[in-house]
Amino acid sequence: MRWRTKRHVAGQIAIVENFWREVWKQPQNPDAIDRLVHQDFVITSGGRDIVGREAFKAWVKDFQAKVRQFEFHVVETFQNQDGSRVASRWRVTGRNNGLMGTEPNGAPFEMCGTAVWEVGADGLLRHNWVERNAFEVYGAIMRSDGQHNVF
Repeated sequence: MRWRTKRHVAGQIAIVENFWREVWKQPQNPDAIDRLVHQDFVITSGGRDIVGREAFKAWVKDFQAKVRQFEFHVVETFQNQDGSRVASRWRVTGRNNGLMGTEPNGAPFEMCGTAVWEVGADGLLRHNWVERNAFEVYGAIMRSDGQHNVF
């Protein structure tokens, strides 16, 4: 896309990593979403769209409440040539507090995922497509030995 300057492109990774730092890392601040994402933001999580900044913020708060000892780790972040898409691999560790509709049992788990972000020319996040190892996490929080599901 011609409208993106070299300076603009270089900042796209920083925009996404700032989102991770402010919203997901401790101390978590989901209210930062108001400054960082567009009001018409969409997250596609596991094939389901959550539409709008307020709905997204509610989704984040709900997710965070269901994990005790929540730790968020960025594995790596990179972007396409024009900076319109930024991809990030991440990892969450914590203990189950009702994740995925389960009983809060304190079971430890590790969730690994990939997020592909659309970053607007205004620096606001527009869309996030996220996939994660939900099958393995569900197995870990449902099994008494804390091991992941295996195929």
